[in-house]
Amino acid sequence: MSFFNEKSIIETINMIKVQNLDIRTVTLALSLRDCCGEDVKEVGEKIYEKITKYAKNLYNFACEIEEEYSIPIINKRIAVTPISLIGESCKNPDYVYLAKVLDKAAQDVNVNFIGGFSALVEKGCTKGDDLLIESIPQALKQTQRVCSSINLASTKAGINMNAVKKMGSIIKQTAMLTKEQDGIGAAKLVCFCNVPGDNPFMAGAFHGYGEPEASLNVGVSGPGVVRSAVENLAKDADFGELANKIKQTAFKITTTGELVGRRMAEKMGIPFGIIDLSLAPTPAVGDSVAGIFQAMGLEHAGAHGTTAALAMLNDAVKKGGIMASSYVGGLSGAFIPVSEDAGMIEAAKQGVLTFDKLEAMTCVCSVGLDMIAIPGDTPETTISGMIADEMAIGMINKKTTAVRIIPVPDKTVGDYAVYGGLLGEAPIMKVNSLSSETFINRGGRIPEPIHSLNN
Repeated sequence: MSFFNEKSIIETINMIKVQNLDIRTVTLALSLRDCCGEDVKEVGEKIYEKITKYAKNLYNFACEIEEEYSIPIINKRIAVTPISLIGESCKNPDYVYLAKVLDKAAQDVNVNFIGGFSALVEKGCTKGDDLLIESIPQALKQTQRVCSSINLASTKAGINMNAVKKMGSIIKQTAMLTKEQDGIGAAKLVCFCNVPGDNPFMAGAFHGYGEPEASLNVGVSGPGVVRSAVENLAKDADFGELANKIKQTAFKITTTGELVGRRMAEKMGIPFGIIDLSLAPTPAVGDSVAGIFQAMGLEHAGAHGTTAALAMLNDAVKKGGIMASSYVGGLSGAFIPVSEDAGMIEAAKQGVLTFDKLEAMTCVCSVGLDMIAIPGDTPETTISGMIADEMAIGMINKKTTAVRIIPVPDKTVGDYAVYGGLLGEAPIMKVNSLSSETFINRGGRIPEPIHSLNN
């Protein structure tokens, strides 16, 4: 029997029309290594010309494919080589200028975001890395579509605590410079451990050093589809049946996504890269990872058992995905961003989902502490402590972890940060008031764990 029988077609239509299945992003990943040069203005011109050349049809082709397959493509994005590498080739680097060039190129080709204002500093910083990091607050203030990411740790290198300390300050500065929009600059800035170079999702997307000249990476989402599948199971179905149903659903989602991704890459004349099967939620009712937990039988996200439910969900999604495609990559799994998930927002608002519980959940999710709004007066060293904890989880567990924390200026617990669109809104969450200052000020590097020596 063909996989594409009448039942499968009807199921896919329902996934799109009723259960919020979409292609969350098509991301053009593009190398800028050939744009290096001594004069920063000439480098900027090369960057603009290359991006607009490769991405000139990205938006229109995506719209054509939406029409062809009747499936929404929510975001059109670009990811480029970490700009710290490009800027340090200049005699007098001006990273804010380069950020503006990226922003102008993104605007002119009509994409939602451009990622790659990035540096990889897990073992130490070059002069270019330092300059880029220092420029982040102004760069994100003066641009609309640029996203920034810094890799601070890895299982092989340990944790660069000097950079962790610096990023606590940078996040605070970035939020303060965009205070009129509830610190939205910090929503476009993420700190990573074990960052992948093929991730199509923002704010962490960049084009890895070992990637080809250009490729098309796809991010598919479908929390609503998975929730519906779980709800349709018998109430007494055991966890083996539950996991199998999630795997089957992930298989269908991945098949749909790869079909769209390969067609898009063909139209653009570039290789298909990877499909990232991440259950990335939205603020829309029904499109929630927290809703999946409820369908499994938990009263709400945050209840005892939430971490176990997330572990099973993440694993089942990946197993289903790799059966459907040989090119699953990026961050594939389940995201738990607070502001972007209606169920998470409600759980945080009720106080049943706490910061500490979210940290525990990051041990088994596909990323980490994501889109969490905290009081604007949170000390820089406390933010650095949050980053250090998350980097340690990733380093020890050989997984990608990330931190996207927003210290919302002039707001505190009980207030709301409002961003709109996919970024949603979030209640300001309470954080631990104990000091991390002396610990963070030690500096240096936390050594790599013993299991890193596995060559």
